[in-house]
Amino acid sequence: MASYLEQMQKHFQTHSRTRDYQTHSSKVHTVAWNCDGKKLASGSFDKTVCTFTLDRDRLSKDHTFRGHGDSVDQLRWHPSHPDLFVTASGDKTVRIWDARASKSAAIIATKGENINICWSPDGQTIAVGNKDDLVTFIDFKSHKIKGDRQFKVEVNEIAWNKTGDLFFLTNGQGSIIILSYPDLKMSYSLNAHPANCICIEMDPLGKYFATGSADALVSLWDIHDLVCVRVFSRLEWPVRALSFSHDGKMLASASEDLVIDIADVETGEKITAVQCESPTFTVAWNPRKPLLAFSCDDKYERDRDGGTVKLFGISSES
Repeated sequence: MASYLEQMQKHFQTHSRTRDYQTHSSKVHTVAWNCDGKKLASGSFDKTVCTFTLDRDRLSKDHTFRGHGDSVDQLRWHPSHPDLFVTASGDKTVRIWDARASKSAAIIATKGENINICWSPDGQTIAVGNKDDLVTFIDFKSHKIKGDRQFKVEVNEIAWNKTGDLFFLTNGQGSIIILSYPDLKMSYSLNAHPANCICIEMDPLGKYFATGSADALVSLWDIHDLVCVRVFSRLEWPVRALSFSHDGKMLASASEDLVIDIADVETGEKITAVQCESPTFTVAWNPRKPLLAFSCDDKYERDRDGGTVKLFGISSES
């Protein structure tokens, strides 16, 4: 019987097409799938969010959401509600959106220009980080700020573990800060990389998390023992975005390299590489199938006006 690595290598040999969707008027900063994998959303420098419905391997655009006064830097769907998502923007607000409506369901004013955002696993709390390294916690139901935490180091990306009792932050000193939640007491500080630790991603099984760094390395960590079990080193530029596949067996790593590296999580071996025209800053595996959404930095693309969302993993017949 073929190994998982061999199966997926064969799969992508016949499903290696990439399809482009022109959606925004300028660079796409963030793409994300909803919990059932039927909708994709993208946020852009053009201050808008676009939503799409997936039909087999094709996207059809649903709506363009307007309201933010500055760039939409990150968006995340609710962990269990397929129509709700949140956005972090430089306009000093967090917005909660309902994909079925034409305007934001709630606007929460924050203290700074927001750059990263995430949900607690139970969907009750939203955490948002800003350019001043302040992380704010928002109650989803009341839309009220529950509290915040100021950090003295550069905070790059934030995430809860699958059980919601630990809160993770990557920082500019190459470390992973882990706080207990909800009391936000320091639990661990892991020296993960010798350079800026940029991004963090939890696997869907609750077994691993991965971090990407300015040293061009991706490190894979056992989330229970908090030890590094593997390092992926095929990229040459700072790693900007990570995404685990729906089964937790593949890890996509994006950077300023002109490829997205897709690796077998358990062996570290290369499954395939997605060719890109320019640096890639956002990637997201569909939560139900081996279909990867991503977007590149359009300022490097000579023949495009900007704002393109891409899907990889489409069969040549589709």
